[in-house]
Amino acid sequence: MTMTDEDCLAETLAFNEQFEAAAASRPPRGRAPDATVLALLRRSRLGGDTPPVRLPQGQDRVVAGGVKVRAFVPDHVDGVYLHIHGGGWAFGSADGQDERLWRLAVQARLAVVSVEYRLAPEHPFPAGPDDCEAAARWLVDHAAAEFGTQRLLIGGESAGAHLSVLTLLRLRDRHGITGAFRAAHLLFGPYDLSMTPSQRSFGSKRLLSNTDSVRGSYELFTPGMGAEQRRDPEVSPLFADLAGLPPARIVVGTEDPLLDDSLFLAQRWQAAGAPVQLGVVAGAMHGFTLFPLTITERELQRERDFLATV
Repeated sequence: MTMTDEDCLAETLAFNEQFEAAAASRPPRGRAPDATVLALLRRSRLGGDTPPVRLPQGQDRVVAGGVKVRAFVPDHVDGVYLHIHGGGWAFGSADGQDERLWRLAVQARLAVVSVEYRLAPEHPFPAGPDDCEAAARWLVDHAAAEFGTQRLLIGGESAGAHLSVLTLLRLRDRHGITGAFRAAHLLFGPYDLSMTPSQRSFGSKRLLSNTDSVRGSYELFTPGMGAEQRRDPEVSPLFADLAGLPPARIVVGTEDPLLDDSLFLAQRWQAAGAPVQLGVVAGAMHGFTLFPLTITERELQRERDFLATV
């Protein structure tokens, strides 16, 4: 485990304090947001109170199985990155971070294809994973013709990191596809939906995510399931056989209730035979890359470097 960015710890912790203070005036994100809160979250960019910026470079498309994607294609394409957004499986969208994805596309010379998967609670498990699997299979079949390359990468943030791992497992187990995706980039994902010790013990600190909010997102995504059902490897990839998966970069902050998820997954991923880079960001909360911090600029640069060179 490499702890990074300790030189930024004072700035990072001061931001966390400001965030907590501001959160005191917002409705608590408890077990599961009501319809009004959910509608508000869906209109706003992740982690903020304003709508996301849509760039003209984004192309909305419909691929196999009627799944919608948003593609960003720069002039030079050396690979295709299948991006899966976060938002607790219940909000977030493929057009929710156009600026970041376009910058990644240009600087890492990647066609970035972001999946507009169906959201809970209207479409609970397995709808979201089904859509991500369909988009991944479409890329395996069509990337060469569409983008001129078969170098495929996959990844996402939070729920998107979880869906990325499920997608790789489904390709392997349902379609016998391994090796098509060369690498996975996994930012602060939940990999045990029955709750790891760090999720259970984090408490009610009003950061972007806490014990109650992660529990609430699991109830929206997997309604009616108990802890034992949520340990099914098709729901919680931490319990899956991870053999045959590609190299991965797994990142989490020390102030994230999902800290254990990344530590445990990195250990199991490596034990299954694939190289892993594990980055643990000092003082960072869940979703830290959504905010204007020094650690955000550094992390996005590390992400671009990894995806450009892996």
